Amino acid sequence: MEGQITKAFESTSIRTAWNEEEEEWYFSVVDVVGVLTESIDYQTARNYWKVLKARLKSEGFEPVTNCNQLKMKSADGKMRLTDVANTEQLLRIIQSVPSKKAEPFKMWLAQVGRERIENIAGNQKETSEKN
Repeated sequence: MEGQITKAFESTSIRTAWNEEEEEWYFSVVDVVGVLTESIDYQTARNYWKVLKARLKSEGFEPVTNCNQLKMKSADGKMRLTDVANTEQLLRIIQSVPSKKAEPFKMWLAQVGRERIENIAGNQKETSEKN
């Protein structure tokens, strides 16, 4: 797993990690839920996710049952296990959260993906020019 990066969505931090091997982003689910629900603090977002996760698991919702955990830096500076989801899983979770921010967040996800693709393409171009 490549280094973790904090990305901003409407001035709110979303903890992310790039998996070089799988070539995909992983996003902190609690951070995303916090944005979508406009939670006032981390604990509120965490509780919302805990309840939603239990409900979705009981319904057999696959993205939740396949949710990974990564150590990510928390607000207190310590590395803690955090539920993370890739883009596909996250899009399915977003559908379960009633929010006016869902569509803008999906657009933000697309932008994050596009930036990574452009970065990879730029690196490949530099490599081929050197050879």
